[in-house]
Amino acid sequence: MNRRIYTVGQINHYIKGLFAGDGLLAAVFVSGEVSNCKYHTSGHIYFSLKDASGALSCIMFAGNRRGLAFRMKDGDKVVVGGTVDVYERGGSYQLYAKEIRLQGEGELYERFQQLRRELEKQGLFAAEHKKAIPKYAMTVGVVTAPTGAAVRDIQSISQRRNPYVQLILCPALVQGDGAADSIVSGIRALDGFVDLIIVGRGGGSLEDLWAFNEEKVARAIFECRTPVISAVGHETDTTISDLAADMRAPTPSAAAEIAVFDAREFREALALRERSLARGVYVRLQMLSSRAKWYQAKLSALSPQRRLNEERRRAADLSGALEAAFLGKLSRLRDRADRIALRLPDLAERSLRDRQRRFAVLAARFEGLNPVGRLQQGYSFVADAGRRAVRSVTQVQAGDAVTIHVTDGRIVAEVKEILAD
Repeated sequence: MNRRIYTVGQINHYIKGLFAGDGLLAAVFVSGEVSNCKYHTSGHIYFSLKDASGALSCIMFAGNRRGLAFRMKDGDKVVVGGTVDVYERGGSYQLYAKEIRLQGEGELYERFQQLRRELEKQGLFAAEHKKAIPKYAMTVGVVTAPTGAAVRDIQSISQRRNPYVQLILCPALVQGDGAADSIVSGIRALDGFVDLIIVGRGGGSLEDLWAFNEEKVARAIFECRTPVISAVGHETDTTISDLAADMRAPTPSAAAEIAVFDAREFREALALRERSLARGVYVRLQMLSSRAKWYQAKLSALSPQRRLNEERRRAADLSGALEAAFLGKLSRLRDRADRIALRLPDLAERSLRDRQRRFAVLAARFEGLNPVGRLQQGYSFVADAGRRAVRSVTQVQAGDAVTIHVTDGRIVAEVKEILAD
């Protein structure tokens, strides 16, 4: 009979497959007492869970440490949630823990998850409802216990960062009966009277922090008109108040660092802004001064007074030039007049002789045209009754009276007959 022989690795791998296929082992909660608890330098936690019937090896990797809200030690009664799986190299199985809570907190944790889901559906945790945290809050309200590390840390950090910021403490119960109502009253009392509100307390178990997991506290934070920072427990703790607040701080100290602006840094930033502003103003003034000088020069060049002065100078120049030209012209005219005066007697005599010759010529021509001269040569001049010269037979009729002008008188006659050529 042939028998198949397996290696150790094959068997361990097979068993690991069986574990992986079991839905119960994929997400299981195991209760027991902690023993052999060791915090390794790598950040991992090695421990065992035991009860009267046996023990179970467990490991919590460093990446899952947020699921542990307290310092675990031997003897603690806890509930561990995680996955049971096989470690093939060692041939052993163990519980890989993702969250660990003290026993008795299991029921509270379930209530926490249920309320978280309900309020999340109602939009109380939605980002669009978050109010901005003021950068320079001058009055900060604090809702916490009047004694304890939380309030002392907030006061100390506030005094160190900025002694000018006013802290207004509204004392409240942060644990036990009536704590939720006390927190709600503190939030409503401060709302509208301060710039920012810190709600919180120091660390503790889930039961210790439970007041900050109450629905009434979450709704008071959500309805608050003033921005709210929630700072409950340690960094690993998460409460309903943290989810409803406008900002979550990992610790009350961290909340004070966020809420109270550093006065020294503010003064340095202000001085830097002042220097930058002064430089900007100086540069701006220089630029405006240069521009003003440019406009002034341009305005001066275009000013009516300047134009008037220029026109006056131009008129003066033209007047001088005109006067010089006039005087020059006058001098030349005087010289010409003097020359003409010297030549005038000769010119007058010459002109007179010329005129006499022309007169003689014209007189001779006039004499040739004189009608009297013509009449002396045997010609006569005939005029009708209207003293108009008769040059054609058509101008008179038989019986008309005419006057015949001869050299030594006139002859009045009557037309007897008209003979045409």
